Amino acid sequence: MAQVKTLDDLKRMRENLQEKISLRENSSRPEKVVQIKVSMATCGIASGAKETMSYLIEELDKQGVDAVVTQTGCMGYCHSEPTIEVHIPGADPVVYGHVDVKKAKEIIARYIVGGELVDGIIPAAYIMPNSKDNLK
Repeated sequence: MAQVKTLDDLKRMRENLQEKISLRENSSRPEKVVQIKVSMATCGIASGAKETMSYLIEELDKQGVDAVVTQTGCMGYCHSEPTIEVHIPGADPVVYGHVDVKKAKEIIARYIVGGELVDGIIPAAYIMPNSKDNLK
């Protein structure tokens, strides 16, 4: 973290942080930008979701990708944490599992920027083995 030596340094730091928070949480046009939700329930955090989310925010900003990264609660895929949901405008949302920094890098390059689906998608109709839904 940069050292704050003057009031101007502090103001610049505050402006930079406010821009990142605004981009991440308060996009004025979320339907026109890539939206990424990172599951940050206890199991996600324990599996590394904080690192994944930080990487996504920094890397998307660095590459100039117009995106909003937010956190969400449990998506119900504890077996596949960390999980993220990626919604590209005009396409159905896709949920990826086991998203560490390496996988996040691949998702950004190949899916978000390149438009090519990446391995690791959790199917929408997935039912956990031994789930109560299977007993019906």
